[in-house]
Amino acid sequence: MPNTLPVINLMGPTASGKTALACELYEQGNFELISVDSALVFQDMNIGTAKPSQEEQLQYPHHLIDLITPEQVYSAAEFVEDACRLIDEIHQKGKIPILVGGTMLYFKALLEGLSGHLPSADQSIRDQIMQQAEQQGWEAIHAELVRVDPIAGEKFKVSDKQRIIRALEVFRITGRPITALQAEQPKQLAYRYIFHNYALMPNRLELHQRIEQRLQKMWDIGFLNEVEYLIDKYDLNADLPSMRAVGYRQAYEFLKNGDLNHENKQEMEDKALFATRQLAKRQYTWLRSLRENHQFTTFETIEQAQGYLRNCYR
Repeated sequence: MPNTLPVINLMGPTASGKTALACELYEQGNFELISVDSALVFQDMNIGTAKPSQEEQLQYPHHLIDLITPEQVYSAAEFVEDACRLIDEIHQKGKIPILVGGTMLYFKALLEGLSGHLPSADQSIRDQIMQQAEQQGWEAIHAELVRVDPIAGEKFKVSDKQRIIRALEVFRITGRPITALQAEQPKQLAYRYIFHNYALMPNRLELHQRIEQRLQKMWDIGFLNEVEYLIDKYDLNADLPSMRAVGYRQAYEFLKNGDLNHENKQEMEDKALFATRQLAKRQYTWLRSLRENHQFTTFETIEQAQGYLRNCYR
């Protein structure tokens, strides 16, 4: 039987205002906040992720922030496991969890389940595959995948590095193709929860303006210095999920290239802006897909959402 307490899912593209909305809800009721953001899990990645400050986190505590270093990997399966544990703990306190963020893959995994019980990420195996790729090239790694898992090999391109790594990782751990494991195991659905799904979906032009303003503020307060610090502190490479995050990828490539003149810096900032807009576009696509299978209430403005949600959760 489902728990009678709801789970509030508050989704939206980057810079839509969903975090501010969640914090306002937190103030007015018996809530706890759970972050649904694949970038906020990384320690020391603060400016480029628009992570709530230490002061803000004291005022509005968020679960699932600062879990791992930028050298590590955090999967959707790990998110679902952590989120379900936290939801149960929050419900046991008689409170309502608000899951807020823009990582739609995490929301989809929570709402619809994941295929089977695949093994958790193994960083040592991933490091081995990366080292092998540096020595032999990604074409050789892809050829290995074709040998051990022809279905995955046909599905993934040579450029799909993270997917190739995951498929080979699962094979090396289990001795079986990831596609075979996915096919034979049913999805595990979170039947015991009552989800209340909300989405902030601002006008595209307005959202693009917010994205541009946010990025400019990030550059102004030292985003590039933050990425320099990460490069100095950690053993990073361009294929790590942390350095594939929008903004970080462009800044990392710029700093690693070594030609730090003004023209190249402007080009890097323009690339980051374009990539962030593309991220927002993908998030809209994910949201439309989720709305086809799940009941949603959507809002174009923060004000609309505030008025509606205040009445729902007094």
